[in-house]
Amino acid sequence: MKAMILAAGLGTRLQPLTNDCPKALVTVGGRTLLEIAVTRLRGFGVREVIVNVHHFAERIAEYLGAQGNFGVRIEISREDALLDTGGGLKKAGYFFLGSDGGSQEPFIVHNVDVISSIDLGSMMRFHNDHGGLATLAVQDRETSRYLLFDEQGQLCGRRGGRDGKAEMARSCNHAQARAFAGIHVISPQLLLKMGEDDVFSIINTYLDLAGQGERIVAFPVDDRYWRDLGRPESLAQAAVDLANGKWSIQN
Repeated sequence: MKAMILAAGLGTRLQPLTNDCPKALVTVGGRTLLEIAVTRLRGFGVREVIVNVHHFAERIAEYLGAQGNFGVRIEISREDALLDTGGGLKKAGYFFLGSDGGSQEPFIVHNVDVISSIDLGSMMRFHNDHGGLATLAVQDRETSRYLLFDEQGQLCGRRGGRDGKAEMARSCNHAQARAFAGIHVISPQLLLKMGEDDVFSIINTYLDLAGQGERIVAFPVDDRYWRDLGRPESLAQAAVDLANGKWSIQN
């Protein structure tokens, strides 16, 4: 199984910790965010990982080499300019498509600054059972940007905040607003359907494809621990939660 860890961001919300350190190498509980992500993926059977890098890129590459890539095969996708989530994934698409571009095996995409107890094995099985191009881990929580799903759990739009204006990709009755958790399972065919180039968000791709009738499916994870580690106070709380057994670096 393969995966991509999105680690190219500048980590501006984590300053001053990221003034001289890439976000991926910030620590919680004595482990770097990158180690935590790779360890969890490995625990669910991932054996090949590609990591996109930009900010302090060489520091990340040197760190992985010094750690023996944590027992998996890791490639680095360097971005001279930040490509956002969609552009970064498209640049790394060769890793998942195979030499003939015909790979059928779904893969995981995981933000480096997200920790959770989400069962990635169940998420992969859910993806395979529901036959979508992508499956998105989502939660019912407050956020500044919501994705909208129909009663069948298929993506149909997005909205900014609780009272923001909805932007619909297709018609949808009784749309349910959910917060994206930064973890996806993607079928390689999606890579061949990306019409955008250079810098773009994967969410825009999902909305475009949903508007074309493609299945982009929600995977609810409300019963699982989850935290965005984009701010210093979130790191501190995650360390407390780790000590209290609310989450574990091992699966």
